[in-house]
Amino acid sequence: MARQDIHGLVTLLRANWTVDQITALLSCDHEDARKAAALALSLVGKRCCVTKLSEQLKARDPLANQMAEHALWSVWFRCGTEEANECLCRGSQALDQREFDSAMEHFGRAIEMDPTFAEAYNQRAIVHYLNEEYAQAIEDSRKAIALMPCHFGAWAGMGHCHMHLGRIQEALRCYREALRINPHLERIAEAVMELQKQVPPEATIDGETEAREQGPGQGQAIPET
Repeated sequence: MARQDIHGLVTLLRANWTVDQITALLSCDHEDARKAAALALSLVGKRCCVTKLSEQLKARDPLANQMAEHALWSVWFRCGTEEANECLCRGSQALDQREFDSAMEHFGRAIEMDPTFAEAYNQRAIVHYLNEEYAQAIEDSRKAIALMPCHFGAWAGMGHCHMHLGRIQEALRCYREALRINPHLERIAEAVMELQKQVPPEATIDGETEAREQGPGQGQAIPET
């Protein structure tokens, strides 16, 4: 780390520890060890460590939360096949350049190569959202969540889409699920506070009335409307 030799660090990690061994450190009592484990998993982590990493999102220490969040995004981008991962990276680069058509093509190809690649659906949902294609974005977000239920980014993105469509209660439900997974999403928490002012009080008491009216509660995919 002192030499900023990431390649060397990855080589060192793979030579001396398995992903399971590093993941086990997330359950130890030593806070610095948990942070080091999150850092290591951001470099070599796989799908199998997602559940344990998502638990670290609830850490009170903001740095621990940030490291776990960074690790999760890194792992999510590597959860496809090697070819699908490469397509996702090219699509992400195109998205950064706001080349939406190219990004959509790359993300679609990644999905064709690996239909179980949750992040490819999530990234395509982002493109749909930026193109104001909210229904399509919601559909892709649902697919991402079905494959990766703890994907707070997909939950939040789906909330944004529902908000743009004027579906306040559905937006609230998505935002609350994103916050349940990752309580440190400050902007989402602020959005919830603002949206709660726009719905009747009885619709927001513990989410019970809302859940009865809208169908499945938190943690389940929102049904098509």
